[in-house]
Amino acid sequence: MTRGFTQLAVELIALAEVEEQDVFYGAVTIGNVWNFGKLDVKQKLIIQDIPLYSIPNDLETLMKILVGIMVEV
Repeated sequence: MTRGFTQLAVELIALAEVEEQDVFYGAVTIGNVWNFGKLDVKQKLIIQDIPLYSIPNDLETLMKILVGIMVEV
């Protein structure tokens, strides 16, 4: 997951170069385990969500996060 998050950070930075938004969200997953990240363009800051979310144990929380990201964007 660590290398995957590094790749996510690089891709979020690249996306910020071609899209004009203040915040970009992304996720790293190996299928049943998920980790989220956020790029704050104005602060030039990448934030990694600390907890890992697993399926099926954290499915409700995972869905709330995904819906929350979609509503915010």
